[in-house]
Amino acid sequence: MSKLRKLVILFKTTFLISLTANTGYAILSVMKANFIGKYHWFSEEEMSDYIAMAQSSPGSMAINASMIIGWQIAGLAGSIAAVVGCALPPLLVMMAVTLFYNRIISNPYVTQFMKGMQFGVTAMLLDVMLGLFTNVTKNGLFYPCCLIVLSFLYVKLINRSIFYLALGCIVVSVMKTWFDRRKGEKKPC
Repeated sequence: MSKLRKLVILFKTTFLISLTANTGYAILSVMKANFIGKYHWFSEEEMSDYIAMAQSSPGSMAINASMIIGWQIAGLAGSIAAVVGCALPPLLVMMAVTLFYNRIISNPYVTQFMKGMQFGVTAMLLDVMLGLFTNVTKNGLFYPCCLIVLSFLYVKLINRSIFYLALGCIVVSVMKTWFDRRKGEKKPC
């Protein structure tokens, strides 16, 4: 497949995804379906890695994921095509909403449409969460479940920056990896 064809597909796909899915997590679910299922450009594991990178980077998750995926498929041009495709629909919608705000806000059909969208977005969020949970727990449940529960408790009970939670998870994971490797080195052949 030519590079130009990949760029067109990247732009078109991210544009249509961004047009129909309205949150970062929902977009990730649809991206997985397209880039793994439809185009077969990535494996499930690669896509999970890209999603993790997008989530851990500052900024919009949808834009971050588009940038990473575009880069992996077609370099800098792919990254630009994917980001523009992802950013254009919300920009156009916000411009239209701004122009017709008074008419839109009082329309009962728009209100019902927005309420209905909440169910679809919730389903997409659950899909992404289950996919990430399955990927994280494929080598065992104890460690990831402990980290998930402790992270949840940190968010709910401790009034501190999420930065410290991320830093703590990184330190614990690095230590676990170090101990696992040390344990593996001491096994007799």
